[in-house]
Amino acid sequence: MELQTLTYLVVGATFALYIGIAIWARASTTGEFYVAGKGIHPVANGMATAADWMSAASFISMAGLIAFKGYDASVYLMGWTGGYVLLAMLLAPYLRKFGKFTVPEFIGERYYSQTARIVAVICLIVASITYVIGQMKGVGVAFGRFLEVDFEVGVIVGMAIVFIYAVLGGMKGITYTQIAQYCVLIFAYTVPAIFISFQLTGVPLPQLGLGSTINDGSGLSMLAKLDAVLVDIGFAEYTAQKGTTLNMVLLTLSLMIGTAGLPHVIVRFFTVPKVKDARASAGWALVFIAILYTTAPAVGAMAIYNLIKTVQPGQVGAPTANLQYEARPEWFKNWEKTGLLKYQDKNGDGRIQYYNDKNKDFAAKASEYGWKGNEMVKVDRDIMVLANPEIAKLPNWVIALVAAGGLAAALSTAAGLLLAISSAISHDLLKGVFRPDISEKQELAAGRIAMGGAILVAGYLGMNPPGFAAQVVALAFGLAASSLFPALMMGIFNKRINNKAAVAGMLSGLGVTLVYIFVYKGWMFIPGTNNLPNNADNWLFGIQPESFGAVGAMINFAVAIVVSRMTAPPPEHIQHLVEDIRVPRGAGGASH
Repeated sequence: MELQTLTYLVVGATFALYIGIAIWARASTTGEFYVAGKGIHPVANGMATAADWMSAASFISMAGLIAFKGYDASVYLMGWTGGYVLLAMLLAPYLRKFGKFTVPEFIGERYYSQTARIVAVICLIVASITYVIGQMKGVGVAFGRFLEVDFEVGVIVGMAIVFIYAVLGGMKGITYTQIAQYCVLIFAYTVPAIFISFQLTGVPLPQLGLGSTINDGSGLSMLAKLDAVLVDIGFAEYTAQKGTTLNMVLLTLSLMIGTAGLPHVIVRFFTVPKVKDARASAGWALVFIAILYTTAPAVGAMAIYNLIKTVQPGQVGAPTANLQYEARPEWFKNWEKTGLLKYQDKNGDGRIQYYNDKNKDFAAKASEYGWKGNEMVKVDRDIMVLANPEIAKLPNWVIALVAAGGLAAALSTAAGLLLAISSAISHDLLKGVFRPDISEKQELAAGRIAMGGAILVAGYLGMNPPGFAAQVVALAFGLAASSLFPALMMGIFNKRINNKAAVAGMLSGLGVTLVYIFVYKGWMFIPGTNNLPNNADNWLFGIQPESFGAVGAMINFAVAIVVSRMTAPPPEHIQHLVEDIRVPRGAGGASH
């Protein structure tokens, strides 16, 4: 069957499934809309959490990062999974025991302040909107290639699908939809990885194939061969560290504490019946996440190897005068139509030269060959996972499955983020601050309206993203790390932190991180400068914007502690409340 027709059938079937689940699990109360009635089994919640967590950044963009950054991209694997250990040990059970609907609600009550609650809402919206941009871009990329529609049209279709099942079902519908989406995305990710691993190494398990001998007769392992191929065309070895250790440490820390501070992840642990189920949910989520995260390094490595060998086959790094091959493979032409992959025939020989023209030694060698520069002028990293089955010439049904999986990953996380935003607006701002007397029915309607508004904003920003998906998501983690995580940690483990300290800390951490990101991403004009280019020469102490969330978190902690020492301690009943949250008593059942 033709690829486009098959893709429409597979993607259409998954969309019908999601909408059907939303209708079946429609939320009828605010409890069901915000926290699924607190009745989700830990295993089911673990699977839904994994889908909520494994966004377009994990499914589509992370392997693209690994493909182009190699060893340096391992921080994403460590940071994004390590955060769940923090969640399971330090936050999830205590927040569940507190028994509220949202993160701002916890902060508002713990810090006995409506101001603190409003600041928490602002932090939540900033981080969540930044995160959802990456999901909408992932939707546009998948639709743009496989359904052959414009990127913007793809985003609009994705918005419509999320609107139907998120607005209709709330957290209850989203939870069961995410369970289905997990099954789709994990099957879609692992099946092509198994095919390609077997194709390149004869080993079907990608995790083992990455370290196995490649079947090209060289006798080299997959990674050793990839190192050699990249060195041949002037790049650094794939397995070599290229960034600074400081950046790697700070980025890992930023991703870890950002994970533990993301409201759409935390709220998942409010949906289980008992406190001990919150810990169990985090454990099951790690199991389900590990299936994809242990496969991603193989997917990334094999994708870049296949890319190089198909656009520049033969003895890479040698003259290509005697090589006879099609200048652009069919998969290349398909992705060119999306505008996410471009090449320029600089020397007019009808072939594609792909090499590092910034490497002086190799550039001199390339000049001898008559090469005029790297002709792969644009390779969007977000295409690598989606293009990988086409590059490897896998069957059409596998390619269609990958498209459905990418959409499932993006939509599942987008729905969770949008619910967190709408809950903050309807429950924390409207019900909690401005209209405490609002009825449950009115609050539910307000939540759905807020969800619709958030989808429109997310769609617009998704059509005008400030970077590739994983990069934008990394910024969102930095914002959550610098603002919400310290307030949650100190709220649970330091009874001396008062409302003034919490507000000052959140505003300081968020403000410093936002300014740093905007300045060093070149999005903010600085008087007397021509805008600072986004490179290591301009970064403060060489710290890249994606890593700065950890520094923002340290500033948040420091400001809050200093302010708390200079002001009156919290009221007695608040200090008792903090102690009660941490007491093991009642660990088998929630305190309400």
